[in-house]
Amino acid sequence: MTKTFDFDTTIDRMGTYCTQWDYVQDRFGKAGLLPFTISDMDFGAPEPVVEALKARLEHPVLGYSRWNHDDFKGAIVRWYASRFNAEVNAEHIVYGPSVIYIIAKLIEKWSHVGDGVVFQTPAYDAFDKLVEGSGRRCIRNPLIKTDSGWDVDWTRLEEQLALPDTTIFLLCSPHNPTGRVWRKEELTRIAALCDKHAVAVISDEIHMDVAFEAHTPWQGFGMQTRWALVTSASKSFNIPALNGAYAFIPDTQCREHYLFKLKEVDGLSSPSIMGVLGMMAAYEQGEPWLNALNDYVRENHTYVASRLNTAFPSVNYRTPDATYLAWIDLSSLNLDMDRLQRDLIDSFSVAIMNGSVYGEAGKGYVRLNLGCARSKVEAGVDALIGAIRLQQH
Repeated sequence: MTKTFDFDTTIDRMGTYCTQWDYVQDRFGKAGLLPFTISDMDFGAPEPVVEALKARLEHPVLGYSRWNHDDFKGAIVRWYASRFNAEVNAEHIVYGPSVIYIIAKLIEKWSHVGDGVVFQTPAYDAFDKLVEGSGRRCIRNPLIKTDSGWDVDWTRLEEQLALPDTTIFLLCSPHNPTGRVWRKEELTRIAALCDKHAVAVISDEIHMDVAFEAHTPWQGFGMQTRWALVTSASKSFNIPALNGAYAFIPDTQCREHYLFKLKEVDGLSSPSIMGVLGMMAAYEQGEPWLNALNDYVRENHTYVASRLNTAFPSVNYRTPDATYLAWIDLSSLNLDMDRLQRDLIDSFSVAIMNGSVYGEAGKGYVRLNLGCARSKVEAGVDALIGAIRLQQH
């Protein structure tokens, strides 16, 4: 018998020191807004994860812990085999406190101050901060919007990779915020171009599990140049507060250098035991929950498309390939996006991310977090339609 999961019942997150709910005023200037903002979900973590954490707390000693053991790495290897039909090498796995931390250390290792780092835009806003904060230059490769989705500007990409000081391609796979899942042939083409121009690849795959099309993990695809896949179970199973991420770094010297930085320089090699146990439980027992989550989130996207496209046909919103984030193009409506934000906040008490947060390529867009109960999605779409109509009348 297939187990059913309840994603419709809302869970009150107020008073839990929750960034999205308790601290919405920090970004939007007003408390008590209904938030569709930071990319965590309003769903409770899978029951096996919660039970694993409860069981560990029955033991009162919470001392230093380890990640480098067969239980942790074996859970990852088995996950890739079952989820993606991919064979990965356990010896290539390293732990990190977050995806951004690991990426930052790899950028430091694989480039020099002033070098260029290519990434596709619109982009997760942390990429700009991460690259510029390390003294490197952002080289933005705008994706091309089509009637059916998003495509790579291959000519421009090669021109950018060929620049003499381009040293890293920071790939987002699946892409945030567009939700594009890259096909294997596209990844293979990227690998060939990066190898041709001696550019290392860092693939951020934190959204890999909430995908409605088949996701192909980055596996080098024959590259001779250095590469890494960096990810976490935090987005997929809604456990970011537990902390913890991991990466595959095939190059032995680079892997050892990273681990030296993690332990000897930054003092971060002892992980949160809750993060380790949470990820292991999620990967070992959480797939039925995850499959049900994907179905629910996809239906949320379908709902948004039906409502918005009925109200404003020119928007033509389509369900993305992946993620619980709706990247909605409102440019056809010629709106004042600053006024839209003010109206959402002042007239509807709703917080929705302005696309301009994600760079120049995000202007005219909003990003709506659909990792929540349908009733909340309905309220968010009602508010968005209402705020748009305030401008149109």
